[in-house]
Amino acid sequence: MVLHKGLKNDNVRILQEFVGCEPDGIFGPITEQHVKNFQESHGLWPDGVVGPKTWTLLKIATTDQSETNVANDYIDGSWKNLKIEKHMLPPGEYLSTPTKKEWVFLHHTAGWNNPFRTIDNWAADSRGRIATEYVIGGQSIDGDDDNHDGVVVQCIPGNGYAWHLGKNGSHHMHIGSIGIEICSFGYLKDGKTYTGRKAHESQIVTLEKPFHNRTQWHRYSEAQIKSTRDLLYHIANEHDIDIREGLPALIKQKGAAAFDWNESAYYGRIKGVLSHSMTNKGKSDIAPQPEMMQMLVEL
Repeated sequence: MVLHKGLKNDNVRILQEFVGCEPDGIFGPITEQHVKNFQESHGLWPDGVVGPKTWTLLKIATTDQSETNVANDYIDGSWKNLKIEKHMLPPGEYLSTPTKKEWVFLHHTAGWNNPFRTIDNWAADSRGRIATEYVIGGQSIDGDDDNHDGVVVQCIPGNGYAWHLGKNGSHHMHIGSIGIEICSFGYLKDGKTYTGRKAHESQIVTLEKPFHNRTQWHRYSEAQIKSTRDLLYHIANEHDIDIREGLPALIKQKGAAAFDWNESAYYGRIKGVLSHSMTNKGKSDIAPQPEMMQMLVEL
């Protein structure tokens, strides 16, 4: 359960009673300041966000799933509507040892829109244990099928992991990260994918400045961006990862340049949400599409 400024619900009311402000159920600036004061007095980083550590110190953490679900209404109720499909890889296609997660990596598939087929391809290929825990489906490049658009599918159970980062400077980052793969073809040239397939005009985005020498990209859909946001909140709640750190914080400082290779990210010194392009010079996932950037800075 995570509470933050802008929420309105009964869990906020309970929180307010514990931190000593008017229990009106509205998480506004006064409640935020009371939370910050509590956090600072108990040795926590005073960010004003009530995550698992703050709940524990308040001694009001709960294992009641029905109560946890009440708090899952981030951003006008969208998180509580998050549905995660299960389509697990065969046991030999991932490492089952649970690990503590400290990073969330955003990727795109450079391929088709069906997340289930993506997972099946990982299971059938000869590369071994290479996969991400989650895949988010997209629209058909032809513009004739959106049945998988925004569908979230999990394929690795029990906090296990698979390889998804390639070469970088931190082995720990391989085993301590969660990957989210967004179905998208990536860069386009004259409206065509690297396969020569013409993208539907509604799925083409042109960046103001080139990214990896490309200005034209396959657009991440509105449904994909919403699902990415909701899934990030879900992961933050499950693993106590500050999803405002990493890429979201860097976008505020550097804009689209935040998606470029970053030495500190490469060596695992930046925690939170990262893109694959930040830790691998040869990768361009994910692209700095304005709508994706806006979602990330608003987390």
